[in-house]
Amino acid sequence: MSLYRHPFEPIIDEHTRVLFLGSFPSIASFEQSFYYAHPRNAFWPILESIFGVSLCSNEEKKIFCLEKGIGLWDVIGSCERSNSSDTNLKKCVPNDFADLRERYPGIRRIGCTGKKSFDLFMKYYGRSGIEAVQLPSTSPAHASMKREEKERIYKAFLEDNGIL
Repeated sequence: MSLYRHPFEPIIDEHTRVLFLGSFPSIASFEQSFYYAHPRNAFWPILESIFGVSLCSNEEKKIFCLEKGIGLWDVIGSCERSNSSDTNLKKCVPNDFADLRERYPGIRRIGCTGKKSFDLFMKYYGRSGIEAVQLPSTSPAHASMKREEKERIYKAFLEDNGIL
């Protein structure tokens, strides 16, 4: 097992209303220095389909999120692991969500992109006063739910929070 520290900053600004929280970046995300970078992760294809856009570069994805009031971050700031699986995260140290919330008070709701991120958020910040919703994982490891169903759930979450 190797120690890993979160490799990039959150995508967030003063207009962010919804924050998607993952657990910890995959190895592919580390390599590309961006969120949900594994080529089979459905996060970006789901957002592209919901909004009817094509996001080709990391910079386009970042600008798109900020324009829509969407933030991206992860619950874990550092951990030990030997692969990208959430079941393999050990000795987790959370990111400083309290500080982020203080700096960006416009965040209304958290969308945890999977069970592990939701469980970790509740463990560390369940009493933070902001509602967190467990969304289905967009990881290729979570293939038991079809992408269309995941998309329906993400779209409803965005609609419920005034993003759509």
